Amino acid sequence: MTDKPTPTGIDHFVLTVENVERTCEFYETLGAEVVTFGDDRTAVQFGDQKINLHPADHRVAAYVAATPTPGSGDFCIVTETPIEAVLDHLDEEGIDVVTGPVERAGAVGTLTSVYVRDPDGNLVELGTYG
Repeated sequence: MTDKPTPTGIDHFVLTVENVERTCEFYETLGAEVVTFGDDRTAVQFGDQKINLHPADHRVAAYVAATPTPGSGDFCIVTETPIEAVLDHLDEEGIDVVTGPVERAGAVGTLTSVYVRDPDGNLVELGTYG
């Protein structure tokens, strides 16, 4: 019998998007760095994790979900910035808050979070611990 994998974290995940440039601009306003890798592929990076961006009109069968759909993501980005400052920044950038601040159960404790939607309609939670 073989040992089962021992996960240590999430390296990256993929979003299917309608417009890579517009998506990059949005995530840059949330503090991401835009990176290019591989065969001229694009990602937005937060610390040691990244979100790879696949254009909706470019499908490489071996590298995409069974039914990739823009706007089907729902995930949380952790920030050390106080939630009040996050709200101020979102307001300055003209990004509408869907809901929050609210308390949510995070992976390692309670988060105080606000929710926004990216250009494709993905639900993005911005949360802070403590």
